[in-house]
Amino acid sequence: MNNPRADIGVVGLAVMGRNLVLNMCDRGYAVAVHDRDAQVMDRFLASTAPSTRVIGAHSMHSLVTQLKRPRRILLMIRAGHPVDACIKTLLQVLEPSDIIIDGGNSYYKDTTRRVALVESKGLLYVGTGVSGGEEGARHGPSIMPGGSAAAWPHVRELLQGIAARADEYTPCCDWIGPYGAGHFVKMVHNGIEYGAMQIIAEAYAVMRMLLRMDNTAMSRAFGRWNEGPLHSYLIEITRDILAYRNADGSHEIDAILDSAGQKGTGKWTAMAALEYGIPLTTIGEAVHARFLSALKEERMQAEGALAKGAVRWSGSREQLLDALEGTVFGAMLLSYVQGFMLLAAASRANDWNLDLGRIALLWRSGCIIRSSFLEHIKAAFDQDLPHRNLLFAPYFRNALGSVIKDFRSVVAVGARHAIPIPAIASALAYYDGFRCGSGSANMIQAQRDFFGAHTYERVDTPRGVFHHTRWGGTGANTPAGSYDA
Repeated sequence: MNNPRADIGVVGLAVMGRNLVLNMCDRGYAVAVHDRDAQVMDRFLASTAPSTRVIGAHSMHSLVTQLKRPRRILLMIRAGHPVDACIKTLLQVLEPSDIIIDGGNSYYKDTTRRVALVESKGLLYVGTGVSGGEEGARHGPSIMPGGSAAAWPHVRELLQGIAARADEYTPCCDWIGPYGAGHFVKMVHNGIEYGAMQIIAEAYAVMRMLLRMDNTAMSRAFGRWNEGPLHSYLIEITRDILAYRNADGSHEIDAILDSAGQKGTGKWTAMAALEYGIPLTTIGEAVHARFLSALKEERMQAEGALAKGAVRWSGSREQLLDALEGTVFGAMLLSYVQGFMLLAAASRANDWNLDLGRIALLWRSGCIIRSSFLEHIKAAFDQDLPHRNLLFAPYFRNALGSVIKDFRSVVAVGARHAIPIPAIASALAYYDGFRCGSGSANMIQAQRDFFGAHTYERVDTPRGVFHHTRWGGTGANTPAGSYDA
């Protein structure tokens, strides 16, 4: 008769899966593991886990027989079809009340579909974001679970046990919400990450291409920034990347091709922004900048063929560097502002009731976008914040007000000297568009009504009352009706 010994099963032993297994073992859990590549599993068992409470299983059936009830199985495999295939197999060997946990970067709508499927079979399903990379998985990541609420009491102790700690007592893991809410929050986290990384890369471009700073000087600048309001994981590692030298004394950063990869979460965030009607301009520009970077051969050809039109740089390096610090701070704040706008919109549309302040706290430690101003985000959402928009919070309003002159000067310098800084420029344009109570969209409405009789609202009538004009007698006589586009 089988005597189950394992507290949880883990499927997938790539770097994240392996490190989470070891993290669980450090916390006293017995873990059964399976990988579709038996050699990967055997190497892990032989080299990494011999002194731990890890049990190997060469089949899903063998894995299941090792697990205490209710069985908990964490999938750390590639998003998409592999997850669906694994679920199909598990549904054949698991029993009611068992729990499947997807810890990969799955698309949140796929998670919603999978929750419904698995629950229809009498089981429970959790889709959880896991942030922190290799180091976070090993020593404590930020974890964002959602899905079947009935599963939370059975996974809470384990997930919070392996999570990072914001302080001695507070784990960076809490229940997010139903269906695909956990993976949606992780997706937006990654979108904010895209924005922040692009902003930092653009600051690096200004330092290198315009100020002609060497890697050592740039590393010192980022190190200095990391001691102030910009203190964050991404600024910290940028400092370390620029300081890193190979054995021959060369800087590795100079050998890296400027063609950025991506795995889809940033693009999903931009798609969600379009779906929910949220102006996610900075994050969107970061995604497009990666697309543009991938056109390396075309860019190399264009460099000699297209007019540059730049003026010669003349100015104070110190003044521009100070302005650049304020600009990066402001642009990164706006990346977070936009991300939380999207979270609020999705929460309303899907009836998730997301606790935005609590989500900010989950990102204080262990994750890629941890930064010093997450505490200010929590404090802002503890107030009666108009429209749940961080720009109305005193900290954000005052912080952006203090750097807005720097922002404008850096964007102008970039444009005059042909330094591409699309995410920074779009952040400033977003800020100006948001603070502009009377903009230019009335012209767009007039044009739409002229060629398509789409109607418009007037400033002298109540909102919701629509009008149509036969412009010069050539417009359509019958209004087409208004719609949200």
